[in-house]
Amino acid sequence: MMLNREHIVAAIRQQIEHGSGDGRHFAVQIVRVCGLRDIALRFGWAASEQAGEDARQLIEQSLRPEDRVFRSGDESFTVVLPQMLNRNHALLAATRLVKSFERPLNRATSPWHGRPIMGIAFFPDDGASPDELCASAEMAVDEALRHGEFCGFYHANRVHKEIFYEELREAIELNRLRAFFQPVHDLRSGQLVGAESLARWSSARHGEVEPADFVPFAERSDLIWGLTRWSINATFRHAAALGESSGLAFSLNLSPRVFSRPGLAEQIMDALRIWGLPPSAVVIEITETALVNDLDSTVRVLRRLRDAGMRIAVDDFGTGYSSIAYLSRFPATELKIDRSLVDPMRMQPQVAKLVGAIINLAHQMNMTAVAEGIEDQRTQELLIDMGCDFGQGYHLGRPVPAEDFVARFAPVTTPERAL
Repeated sequence: MMLNREHIVAAIRQQIEHGSGDGRHFAVQIVRVCGLRDIALRFGWAASEQAGEDARQLIEQSLRPEDRVFRSGDESFTVVLPQMLNRNHALLAATRLVKSFERPLNRATSPWHGRPIMGIAFFPDDGASPDELCASAEMAVDEALRHGEFCGFYHANRVHKEIFYEELREAIELNRLRAFFQPVHDLRSGQLVGAESLARWSSARHGEVEPADFVPFAERSDLIWGLTRWSINATFRHAAALGESSGLAFSLNLSPRVFSRPGLAEQIMDALRIWGLPPSAVVIEITETALVNDLDSTVRVLRRLRDAGMRIAVDDFGTGYSSIAYLSRFPATELKIDRSLVDPMRMQPQVAKLVGAIINLAHQMNMTAVAEGIEDQRTQELLIDMGCDFGQGYHLGRPVPAEDFVARFAPVTTPERAL
């Protein structure tokens, strides 16, 4: 990889030298091919290397002759795009690249469909050096992943915080993160039915760091395993303080990355026993990305958890790439409708029809429908009219520290009268 890094830096510097004098623009594109690591785990390193070479060729075939592509990580490629004038031109290039991945990797041995996610940064607006441009493109990839899109662009006006590995590792190991709970309500009755557990981090270096910044960083490193362990135990510890009689269910967001490591189901079951919680008090949330990476292994783990009594929710439904065929094989009990669909419902009738269709789909498949991002009473009323079961959002309750949630909703005990 070091040799490729030198080639990448040289290629970008060459474009900077050519473009600095006459104001010529170019772009740096990071392509993350989701699924390459899973091939290594499932079929071995030889198959993974072949798939990586197949992915590089698919990317190259979608590019112009003057474009350059380099392998830059286990799942990552860096592309240098000369004379890229604006975002529309870059988006056309990205669309061609996505279309090229309709062909499977490892066609001759173990066919596997990779899914490219891209981030793009422009010279000179998004960086004046190779390191700055590559960092901006990496942040744009994270932005695309957060919004369920196949391509993201660097936004200079957004405050991007550089995460340091050792600082985040220590925060996880020394329990410096905090669990926040966001209430989930039955939309018709208004009754509290549970909460979604969210991680928060106050860094000595940056202050408050958004999960949108540190969670993708953890997913790109081995820290996602420690973050997952912390999240499981922090959530269950606070949930146990409410007691079984609360009847509330607590949602855990799991990264698709953690399904590739053996022992995830056992880890969750052991934590339930330690904290004295019933499986019915847990909802496991996974995004649509997990449906298209390694469906078989993900399904095996989630089926074990569902059979043990936990609920399984597909998070951010409607923004990813999963199909009804995937969903029919998936042991889900809930569909969570993404806020990007819920928010514009009042003003865009077509979006409202789509939300209604997702609710009907959930019910036809014997699932409950949960709407995220409910910001006002009118949106809640529309969802009730559509038959949506549960909801969350600032209108219903903001995320609060888990200990405050427990203090507010813990059962009131009456002291025994002295004899």
